[in-house]
Amino acid sequence: MKKIVFIISALAVLLSFSVSARTIKGTVTAKEDGLSIPGVSVTIKNSRLGITTDIDGKYQIEASDKDILVFSFVGMVTAEIHVGNQTIINATLEAELLEMDEVVVTAYGIKKERSGRILAFRDKSVSSEYNMSAPVMLYEQEEEFNREGYSTIHENGYKDAIKAPLSTFSIDVDAASYSNMRRFLNNGQKPPVDAVRIEEMINYFNYDYPQPDNGHPFAIYQEFAHCPWNEENMLLHIGLQGEKIEMDNLPASNIVFLIDVSGSMSSQNKLPLLKKAFKLLIQQLREEDRVAIVVYAGSSGLVLPSTSCSDKQTIINSLERLQSGGSTAGAAGLKLAYQVASENFIENGNNRIILATDGDFNVGQSSNSELERLIEKERERGTFISVLGFGMGNYMDDKMEIIADKGNGNYSYIDNIMEAKKVLVNEFGGTLFTIAKDVKIQIEFNPAIVESYRLIGYENRMLNNEDFEDDKKDAGELGSGHTVTALYEIKLANKSSLKKNNLKYQTTNVNNLAREGDEVATVKFRYKKPKGTKSILIEEVIPFKNNYVTDMSENFRFSASVAGFGMLLRNSENIGTATYKSIIDLASASKGKDSEGYRSEFIQLIKLAKHL
Repeated sequence: MKKIVFIISALAVLLSFSVSARTIKGTVTAKEDGLSIPGVSVTIKNSRLGITTDIDGKYQIEASDKDILVFSFVGMVTAEIHVGNQTIINATLEAELLEMDEVVVTAYGIKKERSGRILAFRDKSVSSEYNMSAPVMLYEQEEEFNREGYSTIHENGYKDAIKAPLSTFSIDVDAASYSNMRRFLNNGQKPPVDAVRIEEMINYFNYDYPQPDNGHPFAIYQEFAHCPWNEENMLLHIGLQGEKIEMDNLPASNIVFLIDVSGSMSSQNKLPLLKKAFKLLIQQLREEDRVAIVVYAGSSGLVLPSTSCSDKQTIINSLERLQSGGSTAGAAGLKLAYQVASENFIENGNNRIILATDGDFNVGQSSNSELERLIEKERERGTFISVLGFGMGNYMDDKMEIIADKGNGNYSYIDNIMEAKKVLVNEFGGTLFTIAKDVKIQIEFNPAIVESYRLIGYENRMLNNEDFEDDKKDAGELGSGHTVTALYEIKLANKSSLKKNNLKYQTTNVNNLAREGDEVATVKFRYKKPKGTKSILIEEVIPFKNNYVTDMSENFRFSASVAGFGMLLRNSENIGTATYKSIIDLASASKGKDSEGYRSEFIQLIKLAKHL
């Protein structure tokens, strides 16, 4: 009899739990504009376990009747909602004026006066297939001292079209600056100005450019209209759309993961996040693709020889076993990775090293110049290198950018699993497969229409004019499906009082074509095929059109909003009438379909920066 009573009591307890504990779903939006908010922490009150909203602002969590859900996000007022008998709980968050911790700024280092501050670590789930309902540890101790490194950027100024009619630069498809900027803002502080590379912010987003039908691997797109932050000036928008090659048609890959497992990689947003990111990439690879794993810390070693992706579990198991510890000796690891790539080289294939590190890349016995020569030599032999950056505190952005540039690869910063999905899943082809290399742009401005001009961003991608026709001069690469966008701000010339070149030994005569035509400029592109050594030339004319911003495409307006935000973050002297409100309005009106939610997140970041 006692046994029966015990069973009935146990069943009652289980039944009670099953009734009260259930799945709660919902969406978190901003009160100001109703847009969904990705990355919101959703926790059960008095519990350290929770989840974060996905790219659409959605979440899913297990909770009981008596629980209270807490919704928190940097820059917004925390909301608490009692579960009760609800199964769908939508939350609306209101912006707040943030108060910063007292800080002491030393160069780019930021030392907290209040040590032990707790930060939210946003391990953003992307969808239910990435285990949305799994508990996530939300807190970690912040590093006390920040010694991140960034190359100095001197903003491009205006150039006189009479004296300097040519503007020449290399394309840039890197997007690390954008996700790194996002990391700073989400942690409650503005990024250092030299961490803001405006061209990388613009090129973080895809634009609705047409696919090429001109016999070249990319299509050319252009627009011309009044500048949103200076109505007296014009804005020239130039876009390239790389041909999107279907996965089945991509060449076989010989990939070497070069992974930093030094002691500095132990944080949750470094090696643990790195493993999740690489697992996403492995799932994209085919049976004909191969992966090897090389690691480096105090010394380097081959963890996994080149293995067919028909055996993905073996690759994943090798990845999972990695542990952090020791000092950093990057040069030895890089040399070993190139050796492994060379031993498994695939003719007419995609031979690539993917370096994953926090950038604390000590070269050991090798000098920086020796390392660069090694990367350049292997690049010419057909092995490229891409870089994935992780973490904070000792993040060496400048070193990683150089490695990717010299190695004909991409450079991305992975601040969460959502960014890993964007780089390694959504943009898989563009990240790993080059369709055109050494892509250069040169524009000749018509001084009869253009008084002066300035290129927005691309400061560390500028080339000498003579470099345009020099096929030995390295430039940027374009990947499958990638887009590249460049913006010029232009001051118009007064034709009745056209300035003359006042040089002593040289004169410039503006011919009738310039005076009587309506050409703003002629733009030229040079590129090489992935295995080619001789460049191919494309040339187009840009006509003058007196368009206004409101009449322009979403491509034009959204790219302008990103450029404007970058200038605000950099405290640019060329910002004109732009304000956070005007940039938010411009971005909101040109957000478009935004199927992945990246543009909605961008708008939220502007609002967050406004409060900081």
